[in-house]
Amino acid sequence: MNAPPRKSIVTLSNPAGLYDPAPNGYSHLAIVSGAKRWLLVAGQGGETADGRLAADFRSQVRQGLANLKTALASAGASTDDVAKLTVLIVDHSEERLHVFGAELEAAFGPHHKPACTLIPVPRLALDGMLFEVEAIAALAD
Repeated sequence: MNAPPRKSIVTLSNPAGLYDPAPNGYSHLAIVSGAKRWLLVAGQGGETADGRLAADFRSQVRQGLANLKTALASAGASTDDVAKLTVLIVDHSEERLHVFGAELEAAFGPHHKPACTLIPVPRLALDGMLFEVEAIAALAD
């Protein structure tokens, strides 16, 4: 018997007077009500479980977001519980922004766009690492 779907306590909002950030994959505000448990997920890069890192940006973004989903699931959370993302991109460009946006929508779905800060960086922890994402999620239970 399947349990009924759990309702997220994260509400996303884009106030009037600010531009629409949805095409770039995020919301201006994440409002959390009644959180009893917070998850702070360390930066997840594009490494596979055996530590391999793909050479191309899209593959690293896809794997990094999959790693994020694995970390969330290990604590009983899903992408719907994510209130805030911080994204680090090496050699950031508008093209890379579009790749990230597409992969984020594939991983999170078209309707959940957490508050997000993207920070261009000259390099990350590992040679060849092009992408890293950390998350803050909130749960009522």
